[in-house]
Amino acid sequence: MKKALFYGILSSAFFAFTFVLNRSMNLTGGYWVWSASLRYFFSLPMLFAIVAVKGNVKPVFEEIKKKPLPWIIWSTVGFGLFYAPLTWASEFGESWLVASLWQLTIVAGVFLNPLWGKKIPVKSLITILIILVGVFFMQWENFINGSEQKNVINCVILIAIAAITYPLGNRKMMSICEDRLDTPQRVLGMTICSIPFWILLSLFGGFTHGVPSATQSIQSLLVALFSAVIATLLFFQATNMVRNHPKQLSMVEGTIAGEVIFTLIGGILFLHDSIPTGIQFIGIGLILIGMILNCRVASEEGIE
Repeated sequence: MKKALFYGILSSAFFAFTFVLNRSMNLTGGYWVWSASLRYFFSLPMLFAIVAVKGNVKPVFEEIKKKPLPWIIWSTVGFGLFYAPLTWASEFGESWLVASLWQLTIVAGVFLNPLWGKKIPVKSLITILIILVGVFFMQWENFINGSEQKNVINCVILIAIAAITYPLGNRKMMSICEDRLDTPQRVLGMTICSIPFWILLSLFGGFTHGVPSATQSIQSLLVALFSAVIATLLFFQATNMVRNHPKQLSMVEGTIAGEVIFTLIGGILFLHDSIPTGIQFIGIGLILIGMILNCRVASEEGIE
């Protein structure tokens, strides 16, 4: 369990590149559609190479052939309907503010348990509540500012969609694959099966805004490497370690809250984002406390 938590926290550090670089592309005039689709176009050959080195590509296609429609549907949900809204949200706020709203995925992850006939872990609700209060504090000043309310609402709607579809697609694919594929194979398969969605989205982007710039392409390549490959593999490996234990699974998914801290640091250093106010720092502190309590509760379960 401790190893799964470590992987989860490490993945949150790499996931932070998503928010920082997406915001950077937005500030330099990059269209969100290209920021989203290029990430998966670039990550596909990287993932293919990782799996091919071990000679494990053939089983991926064999599994997809068994249930092609479920693979396409849940890969599109878990990758397409997750990342497109998340990238779009970068138009409506600074990188660390978007990352703070993304913590809604922690709530979604816990409340998805009943879909698999499992109970909602009661102890986890306490840590989730602390994290959500922290998110509320971070967003409060923007919400009461009349000129920013629309941006906050747009962010909430888009990220709420992403927060539900990401753990839903991940868990559905774990159920479909069971133990027949390892984490890199499953991520490769999901990337392949989500490509039709990204092709359609990129066609829309091309017709409405033209082709992406060289700068946006390079930044999208970095997102693909750090987030789509490294962070996704780490996070999926962490959730796979505890997939049969709903309490631990919810706790590992909760480590994603670390993105807020890592994104805050990156946004201030590289994008010159505004420094959080007093109440926003309180919110950051609450998120950290929630993460620490999450880890403590997990260690009490005694699962290694």
